[in-house]
Amino acid sequence: MITDAGGQSALQGTVSVSGLGGDPYRDGSYQYYISEKIVTNDPKGLGAFLLAADEMDLLPTLGLGKGRTVLLDYYFNNEHHKDITGAMVRYHYTWNDQANSGFSLFGNVFRSYGMHTDTLPAAPTTERLKAASVYIIVDPDNEKESPSPNYPGSKDITAIHSWVEEGGVLLLMSNDSANAEFPHFNRLAEKMGIHFNEDNYHQVTGNQYEMGAFTMTAQDGIFKTTKKIYIKELSTLRLSPPAKPHFTDAGKTIMAIAHIGKGTVFAVGDPWFYNEYLDGRKLPAEYENFNAAKDLAKWLIQQARR
Repeated sequence: MITDAGGQSALQGTVSVSGLGGDPYRDGSYQYYISEKIVTNDPKGLGAFLLAADEMDLLPTLGLGKGRTVLLDYYFNNEHHKDITGAMVRYHYTWNDQANSGFSLFGNVFRSYGMHTDTLPAAPTTERLKAASVYIIVDPDNEKESPSPNYPGSKDITAIHSWVEEGGVLLLMSNDSANAEFPHFNRLAEKMGIHFNEDNYHQVTGNQYEMGAFTMTAQDGIFKTTKKIYIKELSTLRLSPPAKPHFTDAGKTIMAIAHIGKGTVFAVGDPWFYNEYLDGRKLPAEYENFNAAKDLAKWLIQQARR
């Protein structure tokens, strides 16, 4: 890359056309390519340059989570629906779901920090959790969402709590009162000093986004690059030691942190980071949910590195 007389970046050495076959015949040889007309900023070369630039932009962050795994629960959240072929497929807050309902962009955030993304479709055990640095449980199923929900039982809770004590970092993301299971999930959360209130805070009418707006403070120790976020229709939290509030609104606890042994728990009453509110197509630009996802992922990895 060089700059032209106006100070704009320019690509050099890109041929204007190239390919194989045709009339006159193009044989793809070295001599053929070096004899083609050279132009600046040809779209084919520009595309390759942008892809390379994107990879270079990631280099400073890839080392943060290198060698570590973020594990997404597929056991307590185990929703399926029919795809366009009629086959039953897993969806809703999954790494592979690229629709509005998916976590594909949130997974990309973790991968941009060098982390390996994996899933846990079976009950959590000491053996199954030991390779994970971060474990995410989001929107546990109720009977409306799954015909046979997997509820957190005593063995599951003991395994997760022990894993956190040994240094694991747990992210708990519930939902509003109509769209998640609470009694069993709260047994797990309460082991960490956190109770999801099964309410529906910040209800939003249509596209009146300000009804779901929260303003972050400049002193926030997690969301360091985020000023304004959007979360609608969430469950607020009630805390007991060792949990402490991280973010409150009008006296209600929205986010909480608990330090347990060597590990850390972060809780929020909404799936929050699904694609619909990260991809920049629906929310107005003033809402920085994508920045918030990057900030939280970075903080979670830093807790795991401790």
